[in-house]
Amino acid sequence: MSFTPALHAEWIKIRTLRSLTGSLGAVLLATTVFSALASSDPGGSTGGDSLFATFFGISFGQVAAIAFGATAVSSEFQGGALRVSLSAVPRRGRWFAAKATAIAAPVLAVGLLTGFVNLAVGDAVLGSAGDKITWTQGLRGAVGCGIYLTLMALFAAGLSAVLRSGVATLSILVPFLLIASFVIGDMSGGVADFLPDRAGQVVLHGTWDGILGPWSGLAVCGLWTAAALGAGAWSVRRRDA
Repeated sequence: MSFTPALHAEWIKIRTLRSLTGSLGAVLLATTVFSALASSDPGGSTGGDSLFATFFGISFGQVAAIAFGATAVSSEFQGGALRVSLSAVPRRGRWFAAKATAIAAPVLAVGLLTGFVNLAVGDAVLGSAGDKITWTQGLRGAVGCGIYLTLMALFAAGLSAVLRSGVATLSILVPFLLIASFVIGDMSGGVADFLPDRAGQVVLHGTWDGILGPWSGLAVCGLWTAAALGAGAWSVRRRDA
C-alpha cells in the first residue's frame, strides 16, 4: 500500500475513535477557559505578560494534545490491531509516517483554531491591557500555539510507540509538564530553557529572559519531537508486532 491510502486508513481510525475526537475538543476548551481566567488577572501568574496571559491555558490544553497523540498510537498495541495494520502496510516505516501525519494534521488545525480563539477571547477579557499586544505578537502567538500543540502531540506519539502504552506515556509526561518542569526550571537556571515544553512556549511570551527566542525555542521543541519519533519508528521496525 502506498503512503496516501495508508494515510487515509489512519485518518479513518482517528476519526472513528470518540476518545480521540473528544481530546481535540478538550484542547480548545481547556486552553480557552484557563486563558480567559488568566487574562482576567494578567498581573498574577503571568507576571504582567499580556501575551502569555492570552495563551496561559495551553499549559492545560497540551495535556489533551498529548493524550490524543499517545492514544492514537497506543491503541495499535491493543488486541493485535498493529498486526492488522501492518498486514495492509507491510513497510513499517511508511505505516508509522502515515500514523504521525494523521495525528499532526488535525492537531495542527485545532491548535491554530485554539490560538486564534484565545487571541480573540484574550483581547476581549484583557481590555486596555490587551493594547500592549502588537499585531505581530498576536499572530506569532496564535501560529506558535498551533505548532507547539502539534509538536507535543507528536512527542507523545513517539514516546507511546516506544513504551507501547498510552497510560505509561501519560504517567510520565503529565506530571513532568505540570509539576517537574517548573521545579527543574526553578532549580537549574538556563538548562531548563531547553526542556521541550519550556522551549516551545517561549513563542507565547511577549517578553522573555532566557537564551532561546520564540522560533529557536520551537526549533528545540521540534528536535525533542524528532528524537521521540525517531525512537518510535525504530521501535516499530525492530520489535515484534
